[in-house]
Amino acid sequence: MRFLVLTLLAGVMLLNPCSAQRQPAKRPAPPKIKLPASVRSAPGKVMNVSKVIPSTRNRLAGAAFQIDQLVEDQLREKDQRPNEMASDEVFLRRVYLDIAGRIPTLQEAKKFLDSANEDKRENLIDQLLESPDYVSNMYNFWADTLRLTDRPQANIIADPYLSYIKESLRVNKPYDEWVYEMLTADGKVWENGAVGYQLRDDGMPLPYVDNTVRVFLGTQIGCAQCHDHPFDDWTQYQFYQLAAFTNGTRTRMLKGYPGFEKTNPANALINEARTKFDKGRVPGNFQRLVRANSYVVSEVKATMRLPHDYAYADHDPKEVVQPAVLWGEVPTKARDSSPREQFAAWLTNEKNEQFSKTIANRLWKRFMGVGLVEPIDDFQDIYPPSNEPLMEFLSEEIVRNDFDLKEFMRMIFYSRTYQREASDFDPSSGDSYHYPGPTVRRMTAEQVWDSILTLAVQNPWPFQRPTVDELASVLDIRFDQDNYNRVLEKSETFKDTYFAGTYKRSLNAHAYQGNILCRASELPSPLPPQHFLRQFGQGDRETINGSQQDATVPQILAMFNGPITHVMLEPGSAIVDNVLGIKETRDRVDAIFLSVLTRMPAGADRRIAAGELQKTRADNVGYGNIVWGLLNTREFLFIP
Repeated sequence: MRFLVLTLLAGVMLLNPCSAQRQPAKRPAPPKIKLPASVRSAPGKVMNVSKVIPSTRNRLAGAAFQIDQLVEDQLREKDQRPNEMASDEVFLRRVYLDIAGRIPTLQEAKKFLDSANEDKRENLIDQLLESPDYVSNMYNFWADTLRLTDRPQANIIADPYLSYIKESLRVNKPYDEWVYEMLTADGKVWENGAVGYQLRDDGMPLPYVDNTVRVFLGTQIGCAQCHDHPFDDWTQYQFYQLAAFTNGTRTRMLKGYPGFEKTNPANALINEARTKFDKGRVPGNFQRLVRANSYVVSEVKATMRLPHDYAYADHDPKEVVQPAVLWGEVPTKARDSSPREQFAAWLTNEKNEQFSKTIANRLWKRFMGVGLVEPIDDFQDIYPPSNEPLMEFLSEEIVRNDFDLKEFMRMIFYSRTYQREASDFDPSSGDSYHYPGPTVRRMTAEQVWDSILTLAVQNPWPFQRPTVDELASVLDIRFDQDNYNRVLEKSETFKDTYFAGTYKRSLNAHAYQGNILCRASELPSPLPPQHFLRQFGQGDRETINGSQQDATVPQILAMFNGPITHVMLEPGSAIVDNVLGIKETRDRVDAIFLSVLTRMPAGADRRIAAGELQKTRADNVGYGNIVWGLLNTREFLFIP
């Protein structure tokens, strides 16, 4: 779907408000700053990503056909028709943004559009699902859902947890498996990255339960923490029964931990350090490292009691509560396990339909624009699925594929429903959407950022998040073995590598005017409020799915005059090198349109581009104006 031919005209007119008088384009010239050397050459080895299963293509194509049948059956009932199939240009841009989280490069676009292979769409889907781009894009998706942040609490080092999530996506770990791991993991975060999930809500055991149920079961029970739910069937007593499963979780090392006999070894080391440093001022890197090593997740026997102000007649205040699940039962194989393991086994059980329905609905919304159930994390009888048979089918496919989310996504992408032209639909209208095609969606902040990087740099991977193993070698302290001098030595290594200030300064080697030119998935989180990603709606990672996609004035200013949009006009940028490496003017204009909008220019586009080139004395300025004009159109910012 093409938006408006006039969007190019609007971009150029904004760029050159005096064009009616044939004056030269007025635009602040980008400063003469060279791009960092690290982003001007092709990336080396990024990461090896798990492959799709070639032998399952036909089966998944058959499942995709069933999706189409269920959608088209409902469309007929509603006296509606499916949209036409999207053109190759539209499909190409959409599938790159949905799987890779970015627009295709000029070379990638040409390769696909020039291909006559009848299976080229399926081949491209499989290729992208095997790429590092897929891992980066899905990491951003989960970062918003799981509220991933580098520093959830003052002394917690969460980087190994973030690396664990990324690694789980890279190896395509089954979804039920890595959720179970996060809910039951023990140890330090660099010994077992999955414990980071429990550390995310450290000190907030009841919100932890609410957040877990909301993310993985699409059910909001938070109101029942204080009183019976006013709009749903959950009672306060049920909330505490569920919370009893995780009430024994502890996040600090306990007495009996190696090195912790009579005195907390972390406190002892910091007290000793106060006697060594001038005026007792212990350096932040020493304190942070020692305190971080005191965070050890474990499970103990614990009693859950009702709050002192419990006000219902069915039970008494401060009464002991026995664990019980919200529906169904704990699987037989887990009934002799610890309470936390029982909870995780129930939540991730293949018979727990709410678990499979929730992730199916989340991914369906991600790629189709509207969930079958809205809101996606509030399944209630008053919010029935817009297509019940389709919801059931997708849930069953999650289980049938053994919670292999990559296979599940592959099925959606293969479907005609996904590959049709998009519809302009307002999710806030209150109307049901029946999926004649996907909806037109605005790019996420990360997709905008990574797409601009695709235009601007040859290497969007000048660095990657450190792995759990890399972090462990620097961060780990053995309180029963390491004396003060050894800990001091380790704290100096920490200071020189992953301590916040040093690490961020090392990233500046890849920066342009203060913007680190790397994929959004690799950047510190959350970024400062004034950063491009935050201006375009990346959340502060304090709330589940806290990102925003509303248009704002700061976004307009960032696109018009911000440093990130000047990057691509610097000598050595990817688009400059590509365009200037072409001899013919017509071919250069084609390359600009393919690079920025993933389509060839229409006749009106060519006339406007030719007019812009004629008005400027230097060819490079005219081409730059066209690039800048296209970048500032609505068409660039939307997924067609």
